[in-house]
Amino acid sequence: MLNHIVLMGRLTRDPELRRTASGIAVASFSLAVDRDFANRESGEKETDFIDIVAWRNTAEFVSKYFTKGRAAVVSGRLQIRTWTDKEGNKRRNAEVVADNIYFADSKREGGEAVPARAYGESMPSVPAAAPASDFAMLEDDDSQLPF
Repeated sequence: MLNHIVLMGRLTRDPELRRTASGIAVASFSLAVDRDFANRESGEKETDFIDIVAWRNTAEFVSKYFTKGRAAVVSGRLQIRTWTDKEGNKRRNAEVVADNIYFADSKREGGEAVPARAYGESMPSVPAAAPASDFAMLEDDDSQLPF
């Protein structure tokens, strides 16, 4: 089975970082995501507000570098939580459990640099420029090409 969701939108509030009783970090925030199509009557695009939950290092990452209004790409899975409220009614809530969170806009206006990656990704290494002797010119004969 497959349960994977990717969303792009803007944070509607600053992430709220909390810790479980055992000290595990958990951050929650909401993402405003515009629909791809316009409403027939009004002609305007509608917006969905989606609850996001991030755990452990991803939670700490998002609470440190993201604030209300920042654009983000969230990759994760959809989860339906059920609980009983104070009046004894059964309630359900859909939320996205984030595996990766990426920046979808430029660095903050204050000039503070932010990592150009999502948490969990290693920074790509950029090899030094290869000497020209490592390259060989191909002849005009296309018969040597593998395709």
